Amino acid sequence: MAPTPSTHSGTSSARRSRSGSPDPLAWNAGTALPYAMRTAMHLKGLVPSGVESFKAQESRALEQLKMKSTNLEKYIFLSMLRTTNINLFYRLVLHNLKEIAPIIYTPTVGQACQEYSNIYPFLAPPNVVDGLFIPLTEVDNIDEIIANYRESISEDDEPEITVITDGSRILGLGDLGMNGMGIPVGKLQLYVAAAGLNPDRCLPIVLDFGTNNPNYLGNPLYLGLQQPRPDDETFYKAANRVVQGLHSAFPNMFIQFEDFSTDHAFGLLDQWRHKALCFNDDIQGTGCVILGGFISAVEQAGIPAQDHRILFVGSGSAGVGVAKQLVDYFVIEHKIPEEKAKAMFWFVDSRGMITANRGDKLAEHKIYFARHDNGTTQCKDLAETLEYVKPTALIGLSTIYKAFNEQILTRMSQLNAQNRPIIFPLSNPETKAECSFEEAMRCTDNRVLFASGTAFLEYTIPETGEERVPGQGNNMYVFPPIGLGAVLCKPTHITDTMIYAVSKALANSLSSDERARGELYPRIERIREVAAELAAAFIHQAVKEDVAKNEKWIQLAKQSASKASVSSQSPDGMYSEAMLEEVKRFMWEPAETFEQLRASCPHQHHHPVVPHSSDE
Repeated sequence: MAPTPSTHSGTSSARRSRSGSPDPLAWNAGTALPYAMRTAMHLKGLVPSGVESFKAQESRALEQLKMKSTNLEKYIFLSMLRTTNINLFYRLVLHNLKEIAPIIYTPTVGQACQEYSNIYPFLAPPNVVDGLFIPLTEVDNIDEIIANYRESISEDDEPEITVITDGSRILGLGDLGMNGMGIPVGKLQLYVAAAGLNPDRCLPIVLDFGTNNPNYLGNPLYLGLQQPRPDDETFYKAANRVVQGLHSAFPNMFIQFEDFSTDHAFGLLDQWRHKALCFNDDIQGTGCVILGGFISAVEQAGIPAQDHRILFVGSGSAGVGVAKQLVDYFVIEHKIPEEKAKAMFWFVDSRGMITANRGDKLAEHKIYFARHDNGTTQCKDLAETLEYVKPTALIGLSTIYKAFNEQILTRMSQLNAQNRPIIFPLSNPETKAECSFEEAMRCTDNRVLFASGTAFLEYTIPETGEERVPGQGNNMYVFPPIGLGAVLCKPTHITDTMIYAVSKALANSLSSDERARGELYPRIERIREVAAELAAAFIHQAVKEDVAKNEKWIQLAKQSASKASVSSQSPDGMYSEAMLEEVKRFMWEPAETFEQLRASCPHQHHHPVVPHSSDE
């Protein structure tokens, strides 16, 4: 089903529950439904008589949100709002994105996942369908599960994007089993808020394949499958059966794999990246967003690109994925041969510096970066490796809280006295972050080029009163536009150079003011503007590489003027203004007035025409 422009805002349908199918207009208008329409819809006497504006609804919701004493309570409130009035929910999110994003996603979503079985009954009205829970014991019934899902949605709402996890490696919190469902739900909210994917066509999925977490096994309040996780053979057979069933039912659906264990993350991506339109945010998305900030950091560091030495702490799927994309940057942008570019990187894991002769059997994904030039030198921890490598950039994906302690940060500053040290503590949530922005600023005399995985507060330099804004290498900058671009142009698959083009576009998206302040990422308030630019660059690159299938976007890329030619496959992050404007036309946004909402709802001709109210 081809996507259509969002010339009208709002949502086309409401998720139906087993107890009935609410009228989508009444469902999303709520207390703003005009009195005459209430009469025609037989609602007279069933709701309060007051008719209010959308603005009043939003003010009330924001006031109630602020009254919640904890972020988890705010999360529960917002979830219930999303499943009862999706239009109001996204108005609230978009108008208050900086404040609400940390609640619906990191860092609060980590706590929400840990408590998911406990809070699940209070996240939505009874029987409202809000995704698929697929137990290992029901994998052979995947076609029936998909059929059940089809019965719960409108015919017009076939899913065009899914985020799927098995809960085995949630953020830095480990194996949360079925409770990991909070991640797909949260990610899809960001797809909608940041890039304008249609919320009615987003499908969160958790593969409930058991858990090895002793806190859940035998816990009567845990709602997932109470059994240990399967072996690899059983896992891949079951996971592939699910993905095949989804791909057969929804062949154009974009699939994002999320928070699988490291080996399974690489395994699933390798198996499916050329068979279905899919993407792994931990491997490809993290690398993409960090590369975007790293490009800006290299430009500001004060030393030639080829002189950098990059030390990674943490060697899971995210760390290796990030490093490989940084290697691509040095190869593509600075024409450094791959072997020389790879030699600019060192890794530290739980056993110390990763070398080929360390004496242990390295996991397959670690072999590429294992050092062969260390001779007999082995470093047992980060401090020793820091002295050996003398890095210009320190990147953390270790999930070890305060791994970058005062000693490490101070030494990084000393080693980079003639240039600005690059320090990226990327682990999520804050309780797993390698250091804070304040710590990095204090230990480097405020010279640090900083990006984190979680949100930190601004820092005021005591001596000058100058306020500095921390860079946040949050994947929400890149996975929403990648998803939007994929949904629109329907590429056969997503190439590494298409991801690279998005990184370049992200670095290019900084405003002159942001560059002047030394910031590495755009302000979060501009995220929809930036997402449109990144999606346009993604589509343009897909056309250049001849993998886009949608003829409309192919012709637009070839016919419209751009700073880069479609005849060159170089991933430059460029796009045409015509491409950008067309992408914006397809971005969904919530209705700001009742008339916009009414125009967007199906079967609106059945509803009586109501005079437009001046306060809406």
